[in-house]
Amino acid sequence: MSTVTVFSKNNCVQCKMTKKFLDDKNLSYREINLDEEPQYIDYVKNLGFTAAPVIEAGDLVFSGFQPDKLKELL
Repeated sequence: MSTVTVFSKNNCVQCKMTKKFLDDKNLSYREINLDEEPQYIDYVKNLGFTAAPVIEAGDLVFSGFQPDKLKELL
């Protein structure tokens, strides 16, 4: 399985829900907080997204809290 990266922001409810889902499933992931590491904002925009969270795992890239897509990572 590819490394899972979660691009998040502070005070983002969907980001918290996404991370909680992954934590509850004991799925490890790398979190990049766009508020703390703004150098990644252009990268996320180039993926085609303007809202957090953005989840990237190999070819699977999506935005928002989407449990059905998160289950594909398991």
